[in-house]
Amino acid sequence: MSETSSGKSVTLHDVAREAGVSLITASRALSNPGLVSAKTIARVQEAVAATGYIPNLLAGGLKSRRSLTVAALVPNIAVAQFIPTVKALTDALDTAGYQLILGQTGYDHAREEALLGTMISRRPDGIVVTGLVHAQTSRDLLRRSGIPVVETWDLSDRPVDMAVGFSHLKVGSAVAGYFLGKGWRRFGIATGDDHRAAVRREGFVSTLGHDVPTVRVPSPSSLGLGRQALRELLAQDPRIEAVFCSSDQLAQGVMEEARARGMRVPQDLAICGFGDADFAADMAPALTTVQIDGAAIGQLAADLVLTRCRGETVSTPVVDVGFRIVERGST
Repeated sequence: MSETSSGKSVTLHDVAREAGVSLITASRALSNPGLVSAKTIARVQEAVAATGYIPNLLAGGLKSRRSLTVAALVPNIAVAQFIPTVKALTDALDTAGYQLILGQTGYDHAREEALLGTMISRRPDGIVVTGLVHAQTSRDLLRRSGIPVVETWDLSDRPVDMAVGFSHLKVGSAVAGYFLGKGWRRFGIATGDDHRAAVRREGFVSTLGHDVPTVRVPSPSSLGLGRQALRELLAQDPRIEAVFCSSDQLAQGVMEEARARGMRVPQDLAICGFGDADFAADMAPALTTVQIDGAAIGQLAADLVLTRCRGETVSTPVVDVGFRIVERGST
């Protein structure tokens, strides 16, 4: 409900009267439009605009046991690699009549735990988390809640409920193999301090069979932190031939610092990023990176949640979207 200028609440009855339809027809036009004609929907929507009616979604949710909302947690919405996932998730849910509520964890496990507790208490119809839920108390709470949960941008053989992502360990291993195939032998790693970046480093080092100079910077990464990382890497080993960066933003900074030092990319220093940000292909030289289909992750996560919301069984609760190394001028 909403209020008129005189303070009187506008109800669905007022909308039905304005549209010249029955109360039940007005209700169906707003909550289940598939049951009425397009002409009737248009009349009801015009009546809503004329009266200023605002539906009480909470009341409808209590009756149907549906809130028509899905909660999502991301480390930081400003991180370029997560934007396609959030957009695809939002679009897919909107098409189905659901709204996305977004929370930012700031790469902080304690904050993630607190946000999950708050979201569960609000009883959304689904929860989508970037990465794996780490706190066992949160995992237990999510399972007891019965809310469909999709962990994304990572994989586990024991997800809380469902998962859509890829192996960060395999990413690191693949980049190490790619570097070795180029004939390089002196490497450096510029990495954020988050868990997923650490796992990629683990895969890289395991494939090499020995440790390499590493600089860890606070997440989220930035161009400035990338410049700082290369300065510190070169202080550890001035003869580094190639650098693996945990994000394209870090790689951009590494390239800028190399350029400022008069180093040629890739002749003096090869650089590989992660995420295939929208600017990666337009850098000079264009940035070699690990491409993840973030939009597919968002769409698949939405599909899993919506399938469960319809009361249907999910045939494949864990989906590996894979990854690929996109070779460009920086290597």
